[in-house]
Amino acid sequence: MILLDIEGTTTPIAFVTERLVPYARAHLHAYLQHYASAPHGAALLDAFRHEHDADVEARGAVPAWPDDRTQALDAVEAYAAWLMGLDRKSPALKELQGHIWADGYRAGVLVAEVYPDVPAAFARWRAAGTTLGIFSSGSVLAQQWLFRRSTAGDLTPFLQWYFDTGVGAKREAASYERIARETGETPAAILFISDVTAELDAARMAGMQTLLSLRPGNPPQPPHEHRAVTTFDQIPSA
Repeated sequence: MILLDIEGTTTPIAFVTERLVPYARAHLHAYLQHYASAPHGAALLDAFRHEHDADVEARGAVPAWPDDRTQALDAVEAYAAWLMGLDRKSPALKELQGHIWADGYRAGVLVAEVYPDVPAAFARWRAAGTTLGIFSSGSVLAQQWLFRRSTAGDLTPFLQWYFDTGVGAKREAASYERIARETGETPAAILFISDVTAELDAARMAGMQTLLSLRPGNPPQPPHEHRAVTTFDQIPSA
């Protein structure tokens, strides 16, 4: 099995930072106003409130949350914008962004960029019988829409598994152990590819094989012992 990160691995980081994040910011207010009364909207408000309470207890200096429930949407909007500014891996924020981006993909406004070597590699790996999965801090919904509406067309038929931080943080070995159990694979049979060595360290600690993705624009990494590739063309199969 091959397990893939997204940013800096299948997709340029710039697409996320310069297209997806600004899109979520621009549509945050309208989304909250329109969907707050929907079932998942109410659940999202509760999730943000729980995270806000935890942040207040742990950090103190967070946007205020008024007791007046009629101002809850304004509180969520301010808190979500604050989280985005810090690039926090908040589960509630990731879910909210996923819904906003899904609307953009459905409307054809968003088309996800993938590296040119990605579609051929997906086809090559699957033809060789290799199972493919994604592990990203973005929500599963966001992952699925990114690969469904990509510059290479719909790539979801190649992907069997999607994991977000619901299985745990990407820098914790236990997260990769859970992924192995859920897929039914032994950790040693899974190759994890990411542009972040701390994530690769955690995967290796769990017993997985690892590869560092060196793509243009990826931030430099500290000294490490992971084998590196600059393109998926260097990975015939796994």
